[in-house]
Amino acid sequence: MPNGENALAAAATGPGIEEAPKTGFLSWLNENFEKPALILGMLAIILIITYQTFVRYMVSYAADPTSTGMIKDVVVFLTREVFGLTGNITWTEETSRFIFIWISYLAIPVAIRQRSNIRVDILYDKMSRRSQHICWIMMDLLFLAFTTVVCIMGVNQIIQQMEFPQSTPALRISYSIPYMVLPVAFGLMSIRLVQDAWKEIKVAGAKSSLIALALTVAMAAPVLLYDEFDPLLLLFGYFVILLAIGVPVAVSLGLSALATILGAGTLPIDFVATTAFTSIDSFPIMAIPFFIAAGVFMGAGGLSHRLLKLADEMLGSLHGGLALATIGTCMFFAAISGSGPATVAAIGSLTIPAMVERGYDKLFAAAVVAAAGAIGVMIPPSNPFVVYGVSAQVSIGKLFLGGIMPGILTGLALMIFSYFYCRKRGWQGSVRERSLKTFIAALWDAKWALMVPVIVLGGIYGGIMTPTEAAAVAAFYGLIVGCFIYREISFKKLGDCLVESCNTSAIIIMLMAMATIFGNIMTLEDVPATIANWILSMTESKIMVLLMINVLLLIVGTFMEALAAIVILTPILLPVVVRVGVDPLHFGIIMVVNLAIGFITPPVGVNLFVASGIANAKIANLARVALPLLGIMLLILMLITYVPDIPLWLTR
Repeated sequence: MPNGENALAAAATGPGIEEAPKTGFLSWLNENFEKPALILGMLAIILIITYQTFVRYMVSYAADPTSTGMIKDVVVFLTREVFGLTGNITWTEETSRFIFIWISYLAIPVAIRQRSNIRVDILYDKMSRRSQHICWIMMDLLFLAFTTVVCIMGVNQIIQQMEFPQSTPALRISYSIPYMVLPVAFGLMSIRLVQDAWKEIKVAGAKSSLIALALTVAMAAPVLLYDEFDPLLLLFGYFVILLAIGVPVAVSLGLSALATILGAGTLPIDFVATTAFTSIDSFPIMAIPFFIAAGVFMGAGGLSHRLLKLADEMLGSLHGGLALATIGTCMFFAAISGSGPATVAAIGSLTIPAMVERGYDKLFAAAVVAAAGAIGVMIPPSNPFVVYGVSAQVSIGKLFLGGIMPGILTGLALMIFSYFYCRKRGWQGSVRERSLKTFIAALWDAKWALMVPVIVLGGIYGGIMTPTEAAAVAAFYGLIVGCFIYREISFKKLGDCLVESCNTSAIIIMLMAMATIFGNIMTLEDVPATIANWILSMTESKIMVLLMINVLLLIVGTFMEALAAIVILTPILLPVVVRVGVDPLHFGIIMVVNLAIGFITPPVGVNLFVASGIANAKIANLARVALPLLGIMLLILMLITYVPDIPLWLTR
């Protein structure tokens, strides 16, 4: 069952290539070449940032003149005498950032091999099989052109660093070492793309392959032969065409930016490679792989079924008790995973079969999980909030606080509807002994899972940790609980969890890097201000502007994944709402809740895809049953949009 954003892989694969299993060392090496680096790298940054947090807290506590007593004496002794800690840990952040950049780009070749990525495939899915093969070969060739350019520009960057040496501030090493990731990782991407294209060519045949090659050359020819195009025509024209033929969103952003640079001379071409590195050389962005890793560890470590047991103990006796327990468990798990599809995969695989077994309608069971899974991006930690916070330069900690009330309100509203829906159909709760003793037993069994939000939110708002440090500590905690307390994560399973965390986060990270390149060109061409002026020329009413933007986001959410929509639309829409007096913090909450609804709206409702896979149900039938739940979520959206005191209450 897919986990996290990797659930998108089910909707992002090619037109179907089956290979006979291969054996032998070369085959194993081809399959696993990048994985050791990903495993060691992810494990290293989790441990390094956890160490950084521990040392900084210990040193600051030891130096605090207001703290006294035996605990203070023990901390001072351990800090100064035993470990010799001085608080000079500047190397930790820089080291972890560089490792993070390496594993983020080294994971993309694995994603290429697995054909997992964030794509818009509305038109692609409606094509004939032959047209799909042609589009896939085109995608590989276009992507190959992009990776080749970045690889070459990366080599140029290293040559420049050797000619004009610069050292990193903390480690005092040459910048050529971290920049080596560009030729190495993008070179590996190129190799994987050649392998993928060759597989597709063998299936598609010579005629279709030649058509794909001709169409690719035709797409590239204008910008290679002429260099005086209108920049915006190139930028948005190529972007729309690339999305339409199924090119991953991140690659579409990068390619359209590259085409604009070549065809309009907007920026130097080496800007693409430089920005690919500098845009993700950021400590706050590192929270994304840490939160994803924490969710993966918690799901694999057996925490989800313990949370379900606790929720069933609390709500299982009511009408629709298992449905209510499912929603409650999704709310708990949301405070661990930070991902909607991950929540659906972890909880739905347990609850949908159980509900069907107890007599619930299969479609209702799947719809409830799909809708409740959207809470996964509202209640902190939340990957979309991290992405918005970085894009809009808004406090991630305050965004986390702002998501709590919308998440709770959505969960309660879904529970109320489910209770009356199930009561009308006579779906009783499970009949068994429930007492204070059984509740305490379930609570005790789930104690390790319940500690995660305490660690994350308590650490952030207690002033002990930054969001990134809290995410790293949560991942470390999940690792310890899964491996040594519950012992459900074996050595092999640990490697799989680390690779999955890298793959899932890398897709998001590359999307952010390419969106930065795309966004810089938009800024140079004054696109955000132009769109803001156009919208405000129609109305300057705050109510109407928010309504128009909500409608736009709801439409976008039906065909574009939430993270992609955030990185593309934030720089465009934020100036508009600021001009009419909307707090950027409030707008971030509106945007995330709005796009969370897209998780259950076809054709790109990833929660629906995951739930339908578990329930073995058709998407169309499942979407129809989910309509009332969708209506409830829209009411919550309107409430938090026009009553800002509700989402912002905890941030003040």
